Amino acid sequence: MTEAFLAGVIAGYGVAVPVGAIAVLIVDASLRGGLRAGLAAGAGTATADGLYAGLAALAGAAIARLVTPIQTQLGWLSVAVLVVIAIRGLLMLRPELVVSAAALPAPEPTMDAAAAGGRRTGSSGDSAGRTYLRFLGLTIINPMTVVYFAALVLGLPSLGNEAAERAAFVLGAFLASLSWQSLLAGLGAIVHRRLPVRSRLATSLLGNLIVLAFAANIARGLLVA
Repeated sequence: MTEAFLAGVIAGYGVAVPVGAIAVLIVDASLRGGLRAGLAAGAGTATADGLYAGLAALAGAAIARLVTPIQTQLGWLSVAVLVVIAIRGLLMLRPELVVSAAALPAPEPTMDAAAAGGRRTGSSGDSAGRTYLRFLGLTIINPMTVVYFAALVLGLPSLGNEAAERAAFVLGAFLASLSWQSLLAGLGAIVHRRLPVRSRLATSLLGNLIVLAFAANIARGLLVA
C-alpha cells in the first residue's frame, strides 16, 4: 500500500507542478483575496485532481477510450472557458484600476484598505465556498487530467487491484496536489501583503493576460492538428 501511496504522490505532483492556467489563477486569487481565497482555490483544484485520480484508478482504460475521440471538442471548450475567465478577471479589475488612477497624487493605500475596497466593488467578494466550487468546476472541465491519471494507472502494475491500494493512490495524488496548490496560494498571499496596490493590480492584470495566452496556445494547437 505504501508503493501505491507514493505512486499517487508522484502522479499528483506530476499533474500539479507544471505551470498552467490553473496555477496562474490560484496565485491571482491570493493576490486579490488573500491567503483564505487562495487556499480555497487550491483545495478546489486538488479535489478535482483527487476525483480524477479516483476515476482513473477505478476505470482508467475505459475512461481514456471514452475521452480520446472527443479531445478536439473538449479542447475548444477549455479555450472558451479560459477566455471567459480571463475576461471576467479583467472586468473585475476595472473598478480597482479606476480608483487607483483617481488616487494617483495620494499616498499608496494599505493592503487592508485595498482589500476592503475590492470587497465593495465585488472584485474579491467571493466567499471561500464559492471560490472552492469555482476552481473545482474549472479543473474538472480539463478532461486530459483523467487521461493522464489513466495512463499512469495502466503503467503501474505494482498498484494492484485491492481497494486499499487504489484508495492509497488517490489519497497520495490528492495530498500532493493540495500541498502544491497551497504553496502557490501562500506565495500569492505574501505578494498580496507586501506589494503596493498598483503593483498588485498590475500583477493581477498580467496573470489574466497569461490565461488568455494559454487559451490562445491551446487554440493554436487545435488548429494545427
